[in-house]
Amino acid sequence: MKAAMQSRYGGPEVIEVRDIAKPVPQEDEILVRVVATTVTLADSAFRKADPVIIRLFGGLFRPKMTILGDAIAGVVDAVGSKVTRFKIGDAVYGSVGPNLGGMAEYVRVKQDGAIVLAPDGVELAPLAGLAYSYLTAMPFIRDEGQVRPGSKVLINGAAGSIGAVAVQLAKHFGAEVTAVVSGRNAEMVRALGADHVIDRTQRDFTTARAAYDVIFDAVGKSSFAKSRDALKADGIYLTTVMSFGILWDMLATRKGPKRAKLATTGLRPEADKLKDLEVLNDLLAAGAVRPVIDRRFALAEIVEAHRYVDSETKAGDVLVTM
Repeated sequence: MKAAMQSRYGGPEVIEVRDIAKPVPQEDEILVRVVATTVTLADSAFRKADPVIIRLFGGLFRPKMTILGDAIAGVVDAVGSKVTRFKIGDAVYGSVGPNLGGMAEYVRVKQDGAIVLAPDGVELAPLAGLAYSYLTAMPFIRDEGQVRPGSKVLINGAAGSIGAVAVQLAKHFGAEVTAVVSGRNAEMVRALGADHVIDRTQRDFTTARAAYDVIFDAVGKSSFAKSRDALKADGIYLTTVMSFGILWDMLATRKGPKRAKLATTGLRPEADKLKDLEVLNDLLAAGAVRPVIDRRFALAEIVEAHRYVDSETKAGDVLVTM
């Protein structure tokens, strides 16, 4: 089978499509024929080892995870002898886990992992991107931000893959949502439910004073220090990007009143991710959340896909189809 692999850190050119052996599922695993996966800013960070803190768990001198890709959508190709949740031919989607490996034609996943049946009547490929974005956004919006009816929530980078889902989830929980995007994406985020839109090229959201209960920096381009004054007295600043700065901010603000938080959503227990994917199926059925797709690339175009994600101009998910 073919897989996109890296043996060193660096730019998009370090990713190479290689032929490797097709995996064989263990007794408690399923083998998924991947229809689509997604390239994210997290993949870019792991590819570059930037921020440098990634090297502490991703490999100090060279990457431990040679095949990137967390979220997949595909069809069950084979099942282990003890598998009861799935059968050959099932359409499934979800996360392959913290060791990654989704950027390949076939992937082994434990049957009790974070993977679910795809709902009927929904295109399968976009669920790969949605799975990643949702499994990142939901813990921030629901758990860390504790967004509820009446919350005033600002989402920085609201047109990105995580931000676009965060807008939808915050509205689902009853928040008043302000989306920070470039002007060309204003109508997109309004269509997703944003109540207010700030064009980041025209206005700095951090100049607001005591305006927001939650600031969710979905792209990690601001900081707690810059955003502090825009938070209400007991407000929360959330970021998706791990750095020594946010770790210090979390330590310094742990007793409030204004707090900084980072959630390592990729390291959550698989059982928790599974429960959230089951909730996502309900949200899809209710029309409360939908995928937002920017571009699709073939596996052979993986370098171009990474270059596009590195440009930080995408609006929604970037899919890689097999």
